[in-house]
Amino acid sequence: MALTKEEVKHIASLAHLAIDDEDLAGYQEQLSAVLDYIAQIQSLDTEEISPTASVLPLRSVLRDDEPGEPLSCKAVLSNAPEAEVDCFFVPPIMVKE
Repeated sequence: MALTKEEVKHIASLAHLAIDDEDLAGYQEQLSAVLDYIAQIQSLDTEEISPTASVLPLRSVLRDDEPGEPLSCKAVLSNAPEAEVDCFFVPPIMVKE
């Protein structure tokens, strides 16, 4: 499917791309080749092929979520930059004057 230069300019404007006139012929050829390849793929008979989202079997890479003993307050606050009365201490973001 051969694209015209005007069609390539329109596609470039839709993609917010600035194409120089000297590069226009190259893009015209490349985009036309891509569309020809897509047309070739679309001509294949895929009636007997079931739709797939992935060719790999589905499996979770995450561990099972199992309840455990909660951390102590001391362990939770051990990496905090500052703590105050068993709470994280963070500086105020707004101060009334």
